[in-house]
Amino acid sequence: MKFGKEFVSQMVQEWQDAYMDYNFLKSILKDAQRHRQLNSLPSPEASTTSSQGPLERRGSLYRAFSGLSNQYDQNSPQKSSEEEEGILSAVQEEGSDHRRYQTTFLRLSDEGGEYELLFFRRLDDEFNKVLGFYKKKVEEVVAEADELSKQMNALITLRIRVEKPVMGLSGTNTSIAAVGISPSPATVSVGSTRSGKSESNNFMIRSVFCLKWTRMDVIQEVEMTSEENDKLEDRDDGTAKAADTDHEANGRKADSSSYRPAPISIKDHVKITVQPQSAVLAAKEILTNLNWDVSFTKVELRKAEELMTGAFTEFYQKLLLLKSYCFLNQLAFSKIMKKYDKITHRNASKSYLKMVDDSYLGSSDEVSRLMERVEAAFIKHFANGNHHKGMRTLRPTAKREKHRITFFSGFFTGFSLALMVGIIVALHARDLLKSPGRNQYMNTMFPLYSLFGFIILHMVMYAANIYFWRRYRINYPFIFGFKKGTELGYREVVLLSSGLSVLMMAGILSNLDMDMDPAINSYKALTELVPLGLVMVVICITFCPFNIIYRSSRFFLIQCALHCICAPFYKVTLPDFFLADQLTSQVQALRNLEFYICYYGWGDFRRRTDKCNESKVFEVFYFIVAVIPYWMRFFQCLRRLYEEKDKTQGVNGLKYFSTIVGVVARTSHELRGGLMWKIIAAATSGAAMVINTYWDLVIDWGLLRQNSKNSWLRDKLAIPNRSVYFLAMVLNVILRLAWMQNILGITEAPFLHKRALTAVVAILEIIRRGIWNFFRLENEHLNNVGKYRAFKSVPLPFHHD
Repeated sequence: MKFGKEFVSQMVQEWQDAYMDYNFLKSILKDAQRHRQLNSLPSPEASTTSSQGPLERRGSLYRAFSGLSNQYDQNSPQKSSEEEEGILSAVQEEGSDHRRYQTTFLRLSDEGGEYELLFFRRLDDEFNKVLGFYKKKVEEVVAEADELSKQMNALITLRIRVEKPVMGLSGTNTSIAAVGISPSPATVSVGSTRSGKSESNNFMIRSVFCLKWTRMDVIQEVEMTSEENDKLEDRDDGTAKAADTDHEANGRKADSSSYRPAPISIKDHVKITVQPQSAVLAAKEILTNLNWDVSFTKVELRKAEELMTGAFTEFYQKLLLLKSYCFLNQLAFSKIMKKYDKITHRNASKSYLKMVDDSYLGSSDEVSRLMERVEAAFIKHFANGNHHKGMRTLRPTAKREKHRITFFSGFFTGFSLALMVGIIVALHARDLLKSPGRNQYMNTMFPLYSLFGFIILHMVMYAANIYFWRRYRINYPFIFGFKKGTELGYREVVLLSSGLSVLMMAGILSNLDMDMDPAINSYKALTELVPLGLVMVVICITFCPFNIIYRSSRFFLIQCALHCICAPFYKVTLPDFFLADQLTSQVQALRNLEFYICYYGWGDFRRRTDKCNESKVFEVFYFIVAVIPYWMRFFQCLRRLYEEKDKTQGVNGLKYFSTIVGVVARTSHELRGGLMWKIIAAATSGAAMVINTYWDLVIDWGLLRQNSKNSWLRDKLAIPNRSVYFLAMVLNVILRLAWMQNILGITEAPFLHKRALTAVVAILEIIRRGIWNFFRLENEHLNNVGKYRAFKSVPLPFHHD
């Protein structure tokens, strides 16, 4: 693979604008090369001048550029050989935040020199862009490391308060020395761990993080004494270096009475901000508008440790990406300069790259130091000194594609197609479409099995979304907040959907094998229970506590579903409202689920008798079930309006409220009919469709920007072919008109039963939702790219006064 493609593939996608524009610089060099070829320029080695000898020509022509002058002070009498020859001019501007480097090319009079001048100007711009971005991100992680140090201090103090390992720790002035930790001149060291100690006692032998730290020593696994803090403050460079191993060993033997112990009264200055873990507690927090103050118990301690583990893991991932960013850009500068040397036959790369290495980008080691400290701290405090366990958490292994998943996906898919062919053959061979029991079957069994059909289709659309998200490098695991290595690929989703399809097709075929004559005695109760059995199997698999069938993904889905159900009481995240949006396209599936309860609860399923339509309770819930997903989204919008103070969320809530009105009107027209209900349904549904379509295209997809670089689309597009976006917009409008079949009174097609036509409309809505999913996440990804948001926001367990 060429470096350009490898460079793009290794980028942090949310930072792609901050990387060196390798392809553009390469195009400039190609233009210079074409110019040389058209003018048949000889190589500089062969050129001669009357005023220069061979050695002079060699020294001048091979160094006809200016490098960066980071290492050379302009006021210094010492000058580089290039400056002595009068060929180079290097300018170093002092900016408000960092130095800006400018390279001046002095061989402009040479043939093709304008291309080289343009190249170095753009090279300077790219270098300054990369350097500025890198320094900004390093400053951010340094500040975050300070907060993690304080959080870790509070966590260890909370451990001591909760576990109470030594009598007399209840007072606020209790010191570290009281728990048997002897301080040393530079650190507060601890003894070795005895084997067989329980986890509850392990915290006693863990060192405490430093509250006062300086620029280079960001996360220290020590608690500074008062004397040492005074020494650190007097240092000119503000840098505190950890003591070496021998010093620590001697410090352990030092007399603790020589030093004032560090107090552990941090608890008095921090407040636990652990979110309530039940809807009842969350509701109390919202309704009373009080800050939740939990007691210092093991439950809160365990939750705080979980949050800190997630914070350390996410912080470590930031450091990894920053290190990768630095390395890739340095490699890109090396590659482009070597290409420049090859095309222009100059020897510029060595000196230029030396300046790059001497700059902050190449010489800073803060990220590496932070990584070492995070690793040591995490292994000690969260892995009980187990290096392998700690690094496995900090650096989860990349997910490997398994051949058996591909094999079973293909196997189940082929099996499903074979069963589908068997169903079609059974229908035509027995002429079941004209059987007297056709209407009874369609009114009872078809809704039961179509529930699985809707779920399978949605899973297939989701698998297609994953495939295209990966193809166009949309970072869906980060956007959804999946734990690294646990996200499902499209093969896994296809495997699950095809397996469920096999079960559904087998059940349908078993029903069709029966005699469809309406005579009561011809039915078997056991066969009628097959759909219910399938539902129970799906529910059992979903809630199975064992680590099988992608447990982490199942529990993530359950958690999001719980947040959707209790929408006003939980902070709304993207996975929560994304799932609620999926449910708005599964209204018919929810109604079929309601039919399950009615059919097996109040109907005589042994005789395949449907009494649901005669029940007023069923009719009331027919309305309620249809609007539940929209109510979820409505309440989610209200919660975001309350938290974020964003008026857009209020408008979004009104959009869903208008949809609720339209759904209620259409349902009333479906059940009661009449001209009045038809007019009301047409008016409300038409208004809701216009509002929803505008919101889809403009807000959710970010399209229809008149002044964008891509006319009527947006500035940045993941798909190179722009016609795809226009086609998607047209399809979105057409598929949203599917509800008109209800308003126009089209209840049955020539070859379709009323139930089948309803299922077709539901299928079109699921397909529309699948198309919406891709462009919605693409827009979210590009927004993250525009704001350089490559990391998720991790809640911290403590709040400092």
